[in-house]
Amino acid sequence: DQERFEGWVREHGRAVRGYLLAQVRRADLADELAQEVFLRAWQARDRYQEKGTLRAYLIRIADRLVCDLARRNGRYPQQTSLADQDWSFFSPAKPDSDPVAAAMVREASAEVHRALEQLSAPQRRVLLLRYYGQMSFAEIAHIMEIPLNTVLSHCHRGLEKLRKILGKNMP
Repeated sequence: DQERFEGWVREHGRAVRGYLLAQVRRADLADELAQEVFLRAWQARDRYQEKGTLRAYLIRIADRLVCDLARRNGRYPQQTSLADQDWSFFSPAKPDSDPVAAAMVREASAEVHRALEQLSAPQRRVLLLRYYGQMSFAEIAHIMEIPLNTVLSHCHRGLEKLRKILGKNMP
C-alpha cells in the first residue's frame, strides 16, 4: 500500500499541485489542498474504480476542493500570484536539462500563465482540467455540472483568446 501511495504522489503530485496552484495562486494553500487530495484519494482507495485515469480522478478531487473553498470564501482566493519563474517548476511538463531549453520553457510557461490570467474563470477551469487532468470534455461537463456544448464553447473561446494573446498557432 505504501508503494502504491508513493507511486500516486510521484506520478501525479506535480500535476495535482500545478492545477491547484493555477486555481488558488498561493503556494501554501496549494500545498495544503494537495495533501488533502491525496488523503481523500487514499481514504477512498478501496472504493476507487478505474473509470478513466488516476490523474483525472485526483484532479476531480482537487477541483471539488477548490470549488468548496470558493463557496466558503465567496470567491476564489487570489490574494497572491505565482511568480513567473515558479510557474514552470509546478507544471507537469519537465523542462529539458539543457539550460537554454529550460530557460525557454520557463519563459514560455510564464507567458502562458499571464495569458491564462486574462481568461474568464470558466474558460480557465476548463482548460486546466483538460491540461492537468487530461479529462475528456464529457468528464469536464460532468464535473462542472454544465452542458457539454457549454464546456466546448468555453474551451474554444479560451483557446481562441489564448491564441490572440500569445500570437502563436496553438493546437
